[in-house]
Amino acid sequence: MTAVYAVAVDTRRPTPRLFAAATSEHWGPTILHSDDLGASWDEPDHAPVAFPKDIDAALGRVWQIQPGPASDPDLVYAGTEPSALFVSHDGGVNFELVRPLWDHPHRENWAAGYGGQAIHTIVPHAGEPERLLVAMSTGGVYRSFDGGASWSPANKGIKATFNPEDQRYPEYGQCVHKVAGDCGDPDRLYLQNHNGVYRTDDWGGTWTSIADGLPGEFGFPVVANPARPDHAYLFPLVSDYLRFTPEYRCRVYGTTDAGATWAEVGAGLPAAGFYSIVLRDAFSADAQDNLYFGTRSGELYAGGAGGWTRVAENLPDVLSVRAATLG
Repeated sequence: MTAVYAVAVDTRRPTPRLFAAATSEHWGPTILHSDDLGASWDEPDHAPVAFPKDIDAALGRVWQIQPGPASDPDLVYAGTEPSALFVSHDGGVNFELVRPLWDHPHRENWAAGYGGQAIHTIVPHAGEPERLLVAMSTGGVYRSFDGGASWSPANKGIKATFNPEDQRYPEYGQCVHKVAGDCGDPDRLYLQNHNGVYRTDDWGGTWTSIADGLPGEFGFPVVANPARPDHAYLFPLVSDYLRFTPEYRCRVYGTTDAGATWAEVGAGLPAAGFYSIVLRDAFSADAQDNLYFGTRSGELYAGGAGGWTRVAENLPDVLSVRAATLG
């Protein structure tokens, strides 16, 4: 009876650590961790994520948990509602607010998307630990080159379709849904926007549309293959005003050339009468070329190019799916 909005698998230590961002209607939001693959869970005796007393804000929920670089196995990030970034230096037990982002002059203009106003994506740079990128709805993409000490918007080329015609490409304010990093090039990122799919090859300096060949530009998740460069996956919907899959078919689309072309991935998904969707955190991939996604109608699928299998059904809304190869 507790909603879990985000999970994470941290494989940087000899013993993997799992994280779960849970929200109790009675006790509020918290982050738990497990060092025995979920057989038992530990929760601090205090709120692990909380705004300092001098800030007039209350934590709504934790939307994202992201382990830091392998060089610092105790570094863990959390993205929250309202849009804030927290960092832990003790393996995800205690978190502190990243004040420079909270104090950014743009913050007062960040608005709420349909699901809330939150940082839902955190992408550490694979090659340079001091570089960190976040995305939020709404507000767009922001990046730091100095470990979070300063932040700047990184939305050049991303369209805000809900703005007036002469304000479609603002400096910030876009409703970005998810960002994923390519495993072969740490400066290459893929982005699913509120209407639009983009790629950057300079870590957010400029974004270019790669939506040609997709049956729809709207959607929530984007996943990059953790073992194959230039491979990424989407779950397209028709549009923001028709949030159903094209032709009411359940379909995953993938690219093997960094978005130059797209094709339907695998067979075995519902071919007709599918009215559910996949949320931004409910799609994942492992290093063995397996894909996993969960739906708002409580189904979990696993597979890929070789075909799909429904491995669970009749669950509540699936909000977060994470996969990792252990050992």
